[in-house]
Amino acid sequence: MPPSTMPPSSGFPAPCKTGTPPTVGHDDDVTTARENGAGQQSPQSPSRRRGRRPAGEDTRAALLEAARAVFAENGYHHATVRTIAQRAGVDPAMVKHWFGGKEGLFTQAVLQVPFDFRDVVADVTADGPERLGENIVRRFVTTWDGAGGDRFVALVRSITTYAEALDALRDTLVNQLFTPIAQVTGSDRPDLRASLCATQVIGLGMSRYVAGIEPLASADVETLVATIAPTLQRYLTDDLGIATD
Repeated sequence: MPPSTMPPSSGFPAPCKTGTPPTVGHDDDVTTARENGAGQQSPQSPSRRRGRRPAGEDTRAALLEAARAVFAENGYHHATVRTIAQRAGVDPAMVKHWFGGKEGLFTQAVLQVPFDFRDVVADVTADGPERLGENIVRRFVTTWDGAGGDRFVALVRSITTYAEALDALRDTLVNQLFTPIAQVTGSDRPDLRASLCATQVIGLGMSRYVAGIEPLASADVETLVATIAPTLQRYLTDDLGIATD
């Protein structure tokens, strides 16, 4: 199936105007001015090109990899086009060329994931309702410990300064993952159960990958499954203890 994308074009609500995002392309303009100013070598000169990648698909891939790392370190607001380009070893103008600017780069590097969320739901529910908690923790931790860690950290570091990151986190966890999982169980209050699960998973991710709280940050997968899965299982299948009318 095609990759899942988490920008507004895929049903995401438009970002609320909680602040003005950093100006896209500012670093490109500054860099171009400096490179073309008096006493500077032309971009076409051999010494200017030395050490830069050619403007091909390898440049695009290098920018995506560098962007995930820089956004994870600094969040959206404090990450700059110049820093990302330097990390990738390319001209900052390539960010505008390939992605249209920093916002487009964030969308493709962080919000677009290489799998379909429906496959994740099918995977964690395959063993029946009684193993949901275990399967969820194992799936999230193994993904975050692997290639998906930078995406998650970049996302949570950006949610206070970039509205689209907050919308993406909320939509992904509640609407695309936990609500469908809760509905599979047939339990009451699936929306509440989904939001409770989201709090648990966000807390785990923040503590382990952003704050680095020990010994949670270095705990192995089985320890996390044994200690956290029962809480998720209760949220999804047990009586929540809420009086019904």
